[in-house]
Amino acid sequence: MIPHLRGRERALESFGLTGRRAEWIALASLHGGVFTRAQLSDWLGASRFKVLRLVQALTERRLLTEETVRGLKVCRVCARGIYRALGAEDVRIRKITSTEVAIRRLLSFDYVIEHPDLPWLPTEPEKVGAFEALGIHRSLMPVRVYRGAAGGARRYFPRGMPVALDAGRAVFVHADPGYDTSTALHSWRDRHRRLWEALREDGLSVEAVGVACARRPLDRARTILGNWTNANTAPRPAHPPGTVAAARREAARVENAIRGMDDAKVEELGGLNGCLRRLVEMRDLLRSARPKGTIDGHSVWRSSRLSGVRI
Repeated sequence: MIPHLRGRERALESFGLTGRRAEWIALASLHGGVFTRAQLSDWLGASRFKVLRLVQALTERRLLTEETVRGLKVCRVCARGIYRALGAEDVRIRKITSTEVAIRRLLSFDYVIEHPDLPWLPTEPEKVGAFEALGIHRSLMPVRVYRGAAGGARRYFPRGMPVALDAGRAVFVHADPGYDTSTALHSWRDRHRRLWEALREDGLSVEAVGVACARRPLDRARTILGNWTNANTAPRPAHPPGTVAAARREAARVENAIRGMDDAKVEELGGLNGCLRRLVEMRDLLRSARPKGTIDGHSVWRSSRLSGVRI
C-alpha cells in the first residue's frame, strides 16, 4: 500500500487494473501523467519484454499513448476516465509540448517512485488544501494566471513539481532537465519564498531537493541549495504551537476591518488607533518568529533511469 494514494488505485478496477499495475497507473496519473518503460520495468520487477506487451495492451485500449522524446519512448496516461476515477479531473492532460517539459515531469516522477512512502500532495487541490489547513493563505503560494476568453484561471503550484508535507516538515522538489541555469533555481525559490517563510514561522522544517539526470545540474543544485541552508544560523523561535498562525489570522482580521471600512468591527477592536496598535503587535510577533536563512535542509538526487537521455 502507498499511503498518499489513500486507496484511490482501487477505483481503477473497472479498467481491469489491479494490484501493482493499478498503483502504477494511479501514481503516474497523479504525478505528471508520464513514465518510461524502464521506470515501469523497475517498479514491477518485470522484464522489458513483458513491460512492452503491457504498454502495447494499454495503448490498444486507449488508456495510454506513447511518444518519442529525443529517442526516448515516453508513455502518457491519456484516458480522461482514469483521471475521473481517481478524483483528479482538474489535472490537465497536456500533450508533451517540449523536451524540457517531458524530462522535468519524468525526473519529478522518478524521485516520487523512489520515495513512495513520503506524504506527497500529488494534485493542486491537495497542495492548496493542505497548506490552507495550516492557516496559510493562497496569496502566499506560487501561482500563475492564465488569461483567456473566460477571464483568468489561477493555477497554484503551476509547474506541478512534487511537494510532501507532514506534521514536522515540508519537502519541495526541483527537477532540472538540464536546460535550467542558476537563475531558474533562484526563480523557483522566489516563487516559494513567502510560503516557506510561513511554514517555518509555524515551526515546520522546510527541505529542498534538487533532482537531475546529469552531473552539472546536480553540482549546481548542491552548491545553491547548500548556500540557502548554510545561511540559516539563527536559533529556532520559541513560540508555543499555533501562536504564529493565530497572529497571522488576527492581522488579517484587523486589516480586513480597516480596508472594508467596517465601523462596527473597527470599534469592536478599539477604534482605528486600537486597530493600528494591534496590527503593529501582530506584525512584530510574525517578524520575531521568522527564522533566518531560506531553508532548513537540502539534498540532491541523481536519476539513473534517465541518465542516458540526450538533453
